[in-house]
Amino acid sequence: MSNNLLNGKKGIIFGALDDKSIAWAVAEKCVEQGAEIVLTNAPVALRFGAINQLAEKLNTIVIPCDATDMEQIETLFTQSMEHLGGKVDFVLHAIGMSINVRKKRSYTDLNHEWMKKTFDISAISFHRVMQVAYKMDAINDWGSIVALTYMAAQRTFPDYSEMAESKALLESFARSFGYHYGVRNKVRVNTISQSPTVTTAGSGVKGFDSFFDYADQMSPLGNASAASCADYCVAMFSDLTKMITMQNLFHDGGFSMMGINAAALQS
Repeated sequence: MSNNLLNGKKGIIFGALDDKSIAWAVAEKCVEQGAEIVLTNAPVALRFGAINQLAEKLNTIVIPCDATDMEQIETLFTQSMEHLGGKVDFVLHAIGMSINVRKKRSYTDLNHEWMKKTFDISAISFHRVMQVAYKMDAINDWGSIVALTYMAAQRTFPDYSEMAESKALLESFARSFGYHYGVRNKVRVNTISQSPTVTTAGSGVKGFDSFFDYADQMSPLGNASAASCADYCVAMFSDLTKMITMQNLFHDGGFSMMGINAAALQS
């Protein structure tokens, strides 16, 4: 059901790959709530995903962008503003990839060149996007930037590997850049720490299925779905959350506050 929470707003959604992507669900919800959007992903991802089908469904365009390349990010914002007819009001950063995880390298035997690539793609890209937007003055005053994260940034999840450090860095960028963007433009910057979610990327983590079930049992409300995460993102892009910034917001059915749950012990 649409409440027109984003009526008249314009945004850029990074990271939609297929209908399992959280970014895919966010894009659909934003348009449902009245927004105009531009979709983007890395050129290599565009060849393997179905993002063009989503663009057709939502009556928008796809602009390829490698978020580790400053020139491509500049082109993205320039072309997005041309297509949308002005500055944007919100940005979703839903980007994460680890070669070490894909190659199943043990955390105690990581390839550090791959680790640097992980940090660049999964975290430093967030700073790059904000830096370009800041310098181009591409986001309207009181706009909203959200990045997706995971609580491995605060707690140990052994098989999440160096993605944990990536998420910790991502969250730090939100706090640090959030200060500067807030002072100059009242733009708010937050991260959403989502439950384990069945996505193409998440499912590649060793033991994902078992942990998904464990988190679902531990959480009083169960795991938060991609659809509910999309609703939360809409709320964070809307004018109802204009005074929330520099926060890491847990969206996990209560998992992050739990010590133990009898249901998990009985399984």
